[in-house]
Amino acid sequence: MLFGKYVNKFYYKYFWFFFFGILALIAVDYFQLLIPQIFGDLVDAVDDGTIFSNKDLLQNSIVWIGAIAIIMFTGRFTWRYCIFGVGVRIEADLRDMMFAHSENLSYSFYKKHKTGALMALYTNDLQTIRAFFGQGTIMLIDFIFLGSIALVKMFLLNWVLTIIILIPAVGIGIASFFLGQKMEGKFSIRQKAYEDLSDFTQENFTGISVIKAFVKEQEETEEFNRINQDNYDKNMAFLRYYMILNVAITLILNLIVSFLFAGGVYLIAGTNINFTIGDLTEYVSYFNSLTWPMMAIGQLINLRSQAKASLERVSSLLDEKPEIIDSEVVSSSVLGKITFNHLSFTFNDATTPTLKDITFTIEQGQMVGILGKTGSGKSTLVDLLLRMYNVPKNSVLLDDVDIMNIPFKKVRDSIGYVPQDNFLFSDTVRNNIAFAFDKEVADEDIIKSARLSDVHDNIVEFSDGYQTILGERGVTLSGGQKQRVSIARALLKNPPIMIFDDSVSAVDTKTEEKILSNLRELRQGKTTIMVSHRISTVKDLDLIILLDEGKIVGIGNNESLLKDNKLYQEMVRLQALEKEVNS
Repeated sequence: MLFGKYVNKFYYKYFWFFFFGILALIAVDYFQLLIPQIFGDLVDAVDDGTIFSNKDLLQNSIVWIGAIAIIMFTGRFTWRYCIFGVGVRIEADLRDMMFAHSENLSYSFYKKHKTGALMALYTNDLQTIRAFFGQGTIMLIDFIFLGSIALVKMFLLNWVLTIIILIPAVGIGIASFFLGQKMEGKFSIRQKAYEDLSDFTQENFTGISVIKAFVKEQEETEEFNRINQDNYDKNMAFLRYYMILNVAITLILNLIVSFLFAGGVYLIAGTNINFTIGDLTEYVSYFNSLTWPMMAIGQLINLRSQAKASLERVSSLLDEKPEIIDSEVVSSSVLGKITFNHLSFTFNDATTPTLKDITFTIEQGQMVGILGKTGSGKSTLVDLLLRMYNVPKNSVLLDDVDIMNIPFKKVRDSIGYVPQDNFLFSDTVRNNIAFAFDKEVADEDIIKSARLSDVHDNIVEFSDGYQTILGERGVTLSGGQKQRVSIARALLKNPPIMIFDDSVSAVDTKTEEKILSNLRELRQGKTTIMVSHRISTVKDLDLIILLDEGKIVGIGNNESLLKDNKLYQEMVRLQALEKEVNS
């Protein structure tokens, strides 16, 4: 059996499936072992010449064989439906648990763990656990009941032969146990190799445009071959132990069968023991029924070692604790005032602070720009406002309430966010824009948002308009179109606070001006934050906060910063020069 805190409950949850499945399997095991006795009696009847004179024997044998066939058919259908069904149900339940837990894990978790490695848990590892609960349960029950019943019947027929046979059988069990221990470690290594292969493949397909742009197809293929070879070597190392176990069991079983025929002939012809040809036929049939449980124990040990390793890996995911949790929650509505109060922040794996003594206030209804060079801490500031990470007490406040005391769901529901990567789902344009809503959104509202983000004219040019499927199976949008669809998604939500994280960098200046003009009209009385490295994005906003190396080096409007701030002056000069050169 396979036990663990995340699977123990399934034995209770699916008790009746296990119960009826195992009951049906035991019934099949019992009735199929009646057949050797029937054939043994028929062989003895043939041997002594009474087969045709004993009509009752023939009729009863035919009736019993027919009845047993019906029972075995019904029983096999029942145990396959119940036991294999349990495996599929447990796999689905675990996958639901894993996905729900993964959705609640913090942003930092996904910075440390790669997609390919996580997908290996959802595929290979869950399939291994499913196989153990399905096929493994059948092997265990057959080993216990089919093996025991066959062994008892063999013992009753001839206890001497049976004791001799048990000696190599015990040897098989001991060898299987030690090889199983080895296979568990080899399987964990094999799964890690599969993780690496999956992760490398996923990363390459995601970045295929970069690979082609730098003509790196050959190098990446060679690297894939290296990782694939490593995966092959780890699989072969695991398979080696598996084959040694199975070949050893098969060899021993064949030797035992040879011994049985030799010993059986000796008992029939060379001794006074009452052991007939029918008894030998019956005995060999019982032993043939015993070979499956003997083979099954080897496969069961192999399967359990794999499932145990997979369950440990799945459990490690489910054991991960979300960093962002609600504590001392107070009821508070978010209107739009934002205060940073001497905030300093350091990532868990960093030695120096990313943000240092950040202090400023954004009043409700202001349009504010956060400006800075790449790496100055702009996006980190936004992540903290979205509560992607925990912050020190009273260092970030919304409407004068500590953000750590507001439910993070309410915080995020109160903020519209347009990220840098402008991620869109493989769904229709319409559904991407309406992503924030669980209920149906009116078409005119979606079109209005698309017009405000200046992407409506592009969408209606697609063959299916707003029903066009984005992503791998559909049209590929340009960088600017992705940005504007992402902006439309946030505008439709129309929350008290809106954050644009470098979200107009891929559009031209004219489009940028149109979007900003629409925002100023639409967002009156609501707080809007524009994060950018471009002066043109923030120059007309109410307030500009200038960051450099994680510190605030200037706060004011365009005129005051042009007058007093040297870094701002230098950025204006360089960007004006860049614009002139590009012209």
